Amino acid sequence: MIIVDDEIAIRENIRSSVDWEKEGFHYCGDAPDGEMALPLIEEWAPDILITDIKMPFMDGLELASIIRAQKPEIKIIIMSGHDEFRYAQEAIRLGVTEYCLKPVSAAELLQILHQVSQKMDEEEQRMMSLAMTKEKLLADLCGGLIGTSDAIDSAKKLSLPLSARFYAIAIVDIRLHDESQHSEQVLNRILHVLETACSVHAELLAYIRSRTELVLLLKSNSKDSINTCLEALRGHTRLELEQQFNCSIILGIGSMQERLQGIHISYLEADEDKYITRLTLQNKASLRGIQLHEKINVFLDRRQFLEFLKLGSPQLRDSFVQEFASPLKSVDWHTSTYGFYLLNDLTLESFRMANQLFRMGADADENIRNLQQMIESIESWEHCKQYLCTLLDQLWQRRAASSGKYSDVIDQVKSYVSQQYNNEQVSLKTISAHVRISSSHLSKIFSQETGQTITEYLTQVRINKAKELLKTTSNKTFEVAYKVGYNDPHYFSNIFKKTTGCTPKEFRSQGVMPFHEPPSDQIEEPMYD
Repeated sequence: MIIVDDEIAIRENIRSSVDWEKEGFHYCGDAPDGEMALPLIEEWAPDILITDIKMPFMDGLELASIIRAQKPEIKIIIMSGHDEFRYAQEAIRLGVTEYCLKPVSAAELLQILHQVSQKMDEEEQRMMSLAMTKEKLLADLCGGLIGTSDAIDSAKKLSLPLSARFYAIAIVDIRLHDESQHSEQVLNRILHVLETACSVHAELLAYIRSRTELVLLLKSNSKDSINTCLEALRGHTRLELEQQFNCSIILGIGSMQERLQGIHISYLEADEDKYITRLTLQNKASLRGIQLHEKINVFLDRRQFLEFLKLGSPQLRDSFVQEFASPLKSVDWHTSTYGFYLLNDLTLESFRMANQLFRMGADADENIRNLQQMIESIESWEHCKQYLCTLLDQLWQRRAASSGKYSDVIDQVKSYVSQQYNNEQVSLKTISAHVRISSSHLSKIFSQETGQTITEYLTQVRINKAKELLKTTSNKTFEVAYKVGYNDPHYFSNIFKKTTGCTPKEFRSQGVMPFHEPPSDQIEEPMYD
């Protein structure tokens, strides 16, 4: 808040008569007239302006008019010693928040300020409620951008049934054969059909992610219900949709999850599964064309390879590959592309199975591209065997990773956050750059290993540190906010209240005591983005 009054005694009295921090306000400063106040308002960006009407150079009504036009979010309280109706009329016309007559006591001013503060909080809640839609909520859940409590609260406001025992994500990629069709209309019609078909087995919440994609959130208290729905989606439902709407459909399906935060993991897996499925279909089409053109018929027992990938050991790798690759001896790697497509097909099928079984590998697109480059460089049967050994090794590493061997990465993330939590610029992007892992993959493994998103963990560390500072120092609220990485004290107070259930002021009033918070990774209270 800022005070503008040409009487210095009034400014000093207002400034010194109230413990502003204790009351939950930050007193920015004051000015003797509107003209001198304008640059200060620009610099300090206050939430509340308290101004006298009668002042030299620029009076309070002129100042209010300028502020209302330039910074309409600022709440204006007009003080006047002139009990004249025309001033009140003009103040109302300008949209000031409160109008009071001098002399005003500290208690009266505080009452007005608390009323204004409450209005601001109500407006903020209303704006948040209006800003959140079903589509945005689902997209935020899939993107790992919203905490559990916030998601439940938003769903309640939207009257959206969100809670269930099990969740799974499916991504439906739809490519229309007739390009003259309006894609958005077709997607909405397909979505309506899917909602009707899935409602028999599970509840479906969905949104349109792009002009070619639908994201389906399936939820139920029964795993079997969701699996039945997914099987139908893979089978007859997909075929019926393709025939009815003259399109091609590619599905990506994520794993079953038991927590709302797991939706993010299932979404990443579904996106990866969709990517592998698309590559597989493209490769199979090329393989059939080459087979017909070159009249080659080499058979590789993919089931045997996948079974060895699942249960085999590194000690038996070389002997297995020697026997498995024997049909490829007849391939001429210099004149035919058949062997390359055959290995590519095997690679994609192996990644698909690994994605279903292990669910913890590195980014599929990058790994597959690297392996495809290796396939392109094969010049002999010996090179082919070396490639198959490399493929097995990489996928076994993926299997090992699923056993929770990401502790080093998680420790690096936590160490970095503990050092940089006071930097407002810290984000998933900066953290992923520090640990040298892509944002999507880091987000997935951190959520899988810790049960919370990186944003939630960062918020948790910051709020715990803020608790410590509030209990053990005399720092003002805005100073505490700055020290834990929030440059906006008002936003910090909102986050603090959401997280702890009380304001920083209320938390501090509980009494100063030694700080004995448990380590942040042992705290189970929900955090917020």
